[in-house]
Amino acid sequence: MTMATVLQRRADAEREGVPTLPQPYLLFLGDTSEAGYAKTAFGLADWAGDRCVGEWSIAGCTVTTGLPRLSPADAAAAGARSLVIGVANQGGIIGERWVAVLVEAMEAGLDIVSGLHTRLANIPALVDAARRTGRHLIDVRTPPPLIPVGNGRKRSGKRLLTVGTDCALGKKYTALALHRAFVRRGVDADFRATGQTGIMIAGGGMPMDAVVSDFEAGAAEMLSPDAPDDHWDLIEGQGSIFNPAYAAVSLGLLHGSQPDVFVVCHDPTRKVILGMESFALPTVEDVIDLTIRLGSRTNPAIRCGGISLNTASFDADSAEALMAAERKRLGLPVSDPIRGGASFDALVENILA
Repeated sequence: MTMATVLQRRADAEREGVPTLPQPYLLFLGDTSEAGYAKTAFGLADWAGDRCVGEWSIAGCTVTTGLPRLSPADAAAAGARSLVIGVANQGGIIGERWVAVLVEAMEAGLDIVSGLHTRLANIPALVDAARRTGRHLIDVRTPPPLIPVGNGRKRSGKRLLTVGTDCALGKKYTALALHRAFVRRGVDADFRATGQTGIMIAGGGMPMDAVVSDFEAGAAEMLSPDAPDDHWDLIEGQGSIFNPAYAAVSLGLLHGSQPDVFVVCHDPTRKVILGMESFALPTVEDVIDLTIRLGSRTNPAIRCGGISLNTASFDADSAEALMAAERKRLGLPVSDPIRGGASFDALVENILA
């Protein structure tokens, strides 16, 4: 079987909704006391709740997704096929206190799925338990083999990429909300995941932050192959082309995605780059301008479809007033996809226009 055949079969399976991860999930929250470190669990509960049977944690955990609390054995009895580590902590490490629970889950018949930087296969107790129980250790931050170098060839189909003024401000949620809206309108569309939580939600994808830089564009091309002319791929963005640490993955994803349309995601309360307080946040206009200039290298027809504002810290009236002001100032649709409503419908219509 050639590599081209492998890639085509993978693409066909994804389009048919066949997951590449064992579902349903039991979400493991570890001993997390900060909601921000449980973003993987919350993302799965918000966007793949129908594929999550419950949650489990150990002493010290103070956060919850609101899903039923089930032990690994109870979850397996309820139909779960894997335990997902729903934590994205600093350094991406697997806590020593977690290991006994992960072994317990395998003994109950569950595979283990992780998106952390620490590899499951590097923990001897987990490897021994996997051999003994016949269960699988699945690290989603493992790129597939034989990723080609990007070639820049124009592909058929239509593509949208979410980009941002910074990291962690709504690129995944925006792409997922747009995908849901497209499907509801009868548009043939796929959500293309590029990060650990998105991959777990979609059941497959490309962990772009684990791809060697020379192959970033090729990985993006592989993620979103040729498609029918009326098909849309909604591609989850990563990082920001203005972020001193993560611009490389953002640019490779931009060039390889060849987006026809991009949506700028922005948190209006953020003034500096997250974790790099000496760098001011770029303006939305800066992002639009540079994305068009860089993105036109592989798609000269690239355009901005609108702005996604993260207004989670605003009340409804304040959020609407801000979005109205930004619409007038920028001359583009501006919406918070999580709030939805007429402004979100206008964003979708402008993308599809």
